[in-house]
Amino acid sequence: MINITFPDGTTRAFESPVDGFTVAAGISDGFARNCVAMELNSRLVDMSTRIHEDAGIRFITTKDPEALDILRHTAAHVMAQAVLRLYPEARPTIGPVVAGGFYYDFEMEPISEDDFGEIEAEMKKIVKEKQPIERMEVPKDQALAFYRDEPYKRELIEELEEGTISFYKQGEFTDLCRGPHLPHTGFVRAFKLLRVSGAYWRGDSNRPQLQRIYGTAFFDKKELNQYLEFLEEARKRDHRKIGAALDLFSFHEEAPGMAFFHPRGMELWNALLDYWRQEHRAAGYVETKTPIILHRSLWEQSGHWENYRENMYTVTIDETESAIKPMNCPGGMLLFKRRRHSYRDLPVRAAEIGLVHRHELSGVLSGLFRVRAFHQDDAHIFMTPDMIESEILGVLQLVQRMYSTFGLGFHLELSTRPEKSIGTDAQWEQATSGLTGALETYGADYKLNEGDGAFYGPKVDIHIKDAIGRTWQCGTIQLDMSLPERFDLSYVGNDNEKHRPVMIHRVIFGSIERFMGIMIEHFAGRFPLWLAPVQVVTLPINDALAPFAEEINSRFFRAGLRTSVDDRTESLNKKVREAQLAKIPLILTVGDREKSAGTLAVRTLDGQVHHGVPIDTFINAVSDNVQNRSLDMAGLFQ
Repeated sequence: MINITFPDGTTRAFESPVDGFTVAAGISDGFARNCVAMELNSRLVDMSTRIHEDAGIRFITTKDPEALDILRHTAAHVMAQAVLRLYPEARPTIGPVVAGGFYYDFEMEPISEDDFGEIEAEMKKIVKEKQPIERMEVPKDQALAFYRDEPYKRELIEELEEGTISFYKQGEFTDLCRGPHLPHTGFVRAFKLLRVSGAYWRGDSNRPQLQRIYGTAFFDKKELNQYLEFLEEARKRDHRKIGAALDLFSFHEEAPGMAFFHPRGMELWNALLDYWRQEHRAAGYVETKTPIILHRSLWEQSGHWENYRENMYTVTIDETESAIKPMNCPGGMLLFKRRRHSYRDLPVRAAEIGLVHRHELSGVLSGLFRVRAFHQDDAHIFMTPDMIESEILGVLQLVQRMYSTFGLGFHLELSTRPEKSIGTDAQWEQATSGLTGALETYGADYKLNEGDGAFYGPKVDIHIKDAIGRTWQCGTIQLDMSLPERFDLSYVGNDNEKHRPVMIHRVIFGSIERFMGIMIEHFAGRFPLWLAPVQVVTLPINDALAPFAEEINSRFFRAGLRTSVDDRTESLNKKVREAQLAKIPLILTVGDREKSAGTLAVRTLDGQVHHGVPIDTFINAVSDNVQNRSLDMAGLFQ
């Protein structure tokens, strides 16, 4: 007798081994039709898996969140099957699920999005055929024999341990795969191929270049259409396009992966950093600056030379090998160590906007989101162990203040001790309890990632949510028990003995470049006044009024506003339209009536026009809005 226990605690007995379909069929009419997999003793398996002994079971239906990844995994196989039907010479490699969909890599002649229609049509045929998806397990030598003409699959198999290797078969297509998969191809009803790009095998630029085809899939066509609309909105917000249109930054072949910021881009950059500095001064931080190039010996001491060398740029100076810093931490250690510290000096909150360089592969560079040179808003907090909770809480409160200024929500994730780590059990217990205590005092819910901390300490990652619901991991708070040890940092306690400080690494923006890119997309280039590169543009309606426009523009400038005058001999409508395309928040038109009355006609980007606004009223209202870092201009001229 085999006893099956369900999530609600009820059980059902079977006289002989059964598969998931049989168990599901007995629950209710039609239930089994919506089951895509099952959790058997907490392990995700196919519905066809045979159950030979007592077990706990939970069915995964099309409504469960786990089902979407299973669907997309099967959709990747359906796409690969369709590609091989149309391009028999193609060699399949891997096809994983990724955020928002899936991809599959092939060694084949280049294709384009123009070829997607034919591939999707073939995929629809495979879906309509409702091909059963069967799991097979064979010894490793048989697996290698099966793929004797497929070098990529053979390479993957050869790396696996001895034992049985699992495959999945649907129709004429068989793929090396762990699973699980849907019961049949008919579940893949709503799908779309998205884009194609090049990719190196195993991410190695010395290996063959492949064709990577991306797609997505949903159980419901309505959900697919909503996702495609989301992608279209994301494309409209692409910071690379908006950055070019607003003349903020550019990239050049002479410095791959390193941004050139234009004057308007620097206005945005400085607005971000002016705010950052204001908040950090108020929170008790001091600002530091460390060199970009440091001797190899320092990086050996920090452990980066051994563990991060392939990502570092090196240079030889006076016959001594040095590295351009990929992170700011070692320099911060030297600053702390330069003098003797007492427990009364702590905490030391040392912040740095540090320029770092990391050698990223050219294929992963992506606008401001993935670059080779960027600035981190680092801070290193040196403290006594009993300060952990209060200092973590202080960082969380600073994070709350700063992110709310941009209208950003966020969630927190706590990652605890991994299997490989340094430090004693007592140190990890104290560090982890300090983090959890701060989170509980802070009062926000958080996700627990057991065993996902850094080897040197637990951490809290902060994920912001932008205007269209995307999440980005920007901020992080990490406790470090490694670098204070490696650099032999100490302070003198109230017992007049030396003690090892505890250190926090933390960033809030993360990378200034990446955060700027996120903000460009978050606001779609329509920045609030305090961030706008150009806050006000003045348009005289004829050449005779240009001196008056320059006069009031000088007043704006003295008030600290970022302004310009467009006195070109173009039509007013054209100049207004160009200012709107440049997303300048306040567009002023001045004519004879405004000059004689000392007023302004103010047009905002939402199309509203306010006539007869006194110049002083305008300056005061805009200055207050900027100083308060308001997110909108509601009621500004009422």
